[in-house]
Amino acid sequence: MTQKHLLQIHLEFDSLDRTPQSAAYLETGQGTPLLMLHGFLGSSTNWLPLMERLKTQFRCISLDLLGFGESAKPDIRYDVAKEVAFVRQVVEALHLDPCYIVGHSFGGWVASAYALQYPDAVKGLFLAAPAGIRDDSFAGRYDHLRPLLWQTPIVDWALAIAKPLVRLAGQSKALETIYWARRELNAQPAARSFLVDRIRPEDAIDTVEADIHRLRVPTLVMTGDRDETIPLWHSQTYANAIANAQLAILANADHALPQNHSSEMADLITQFLRAL
Repeated sequence: MTQKHLLQIHLEFDSLDRTPQSAAYLETGQGTPLLMLHGFLGSSTNWLPLMERLKTQFRCISLDLLGFGESAKPDIRYDVAKEVAFVRQVVEALHLDPCYIVGHSFGGWVASAYALQYPDAVKGLFLAAPAGIRDDSFAGRYDHLRPLLWQTPIVDWALAIAKPLVRLAGQSKALETIYWARRELNAQPAARSFLVDRIRPEDAIDTVEADIHRLRVPTLVMTGDRDETIPLWHSQTYANAIANAQLAILANADHALPQNHSSEMADLITQFLRAL
């Protein structure tokens, strides 16, 4: 049975602040630990389908990253280094060394950065449509979401006024997506911080494309051929830079690999490990 847990850990955000922070995670199965790191605006529940398929092979732990889901949401400037520190505290507290890590999108970026900092703590990486490659075309790509961050009822009033017009235009699904994005962005300070603090190309100071060539752990990169969020060349960059990494392109697959393509992911992970 998959169970939700809360763990108290300590993170030092500055020399004066060592406040206990909660780390929420789901756990099921037994065997070699497999740590699962979700994507942007995601949570540990995104991994439930894959956990169900892999629980006979692994001790599956899916973590709500710092600032997401039910984990702590401190009022800080979020970056990948803080997420790596958070993951490290959880790994040590749960005695997961060494473990496999599967990371989706933003979680793939964190997983790669973690493996670079703690190479002996990682048995292997499974990167699903990983972010973390500098791409200046992303600058401004999400500027249209910034009004959704405004802490004012004016935004909610505007959405309410637009609702009947949008319904008449047959765009109710798009409006529901906007409502969802506003709710999630306001509930997840890490996502809000990344949108506010990374507007310009020069803000991308912690991407990993210059360092992933140093990784020596077995690595499988997975991506969908219909992914409109992370370009294919990002996944190819990972696969080409990491020694002996493999790239698998899933047919008819979008960006939501853990939620919509868990069966294919489980098969690829199992086959990859058998070939080691």
